[in-house]
Amino acid sequence: MFIQTPGQHIPQLLQALDNPDTWLIACYCAAWCDTCGDYHEAFQGMSERYPQHLFLWIDVEDNPELLDDLDVENFPTLLIQTGGQTRFFGTMLPYISHLERMLQAVNDDPDTLADGPADLRTLLAASA
Repeated sequence: MFIQTPGQHIPQLLQALDNPDTWLIACYCAAWCDTCGDYHEAFQGMSERYPQHLFLWIDVEDNPELLDDLDVENFPTLLIQTGGQTRFFGTMLPYISHLERMLQAVNDDPDTLADGPADLRTLLAASA
């Protein structure tokens, strides 16, 4: 599932994230960022290859509350959460193959945790 405007789909997002098998893959971007614009189509295409997961496209200027108290200074910045826990959060080169390898790494080592925003379910519920 791919959602570009999270604020308009909060009930649907919360329902999807209640499933413990759903991974959240979020791309934090900005509308003015040409690199993000180029990455958008590949990211959306990735959601079609992994329909069991939730892919969010989050504009940091439209939805800063979905970053918790963190700042994003480089784009694209990716967040991967499973079961409400952050597995990866950071800037990634805008090649979809890098994201594919990161998803495989998270799958291979599901106990790895990373610093990042709070559980996105909490941030979404607070913004509703």
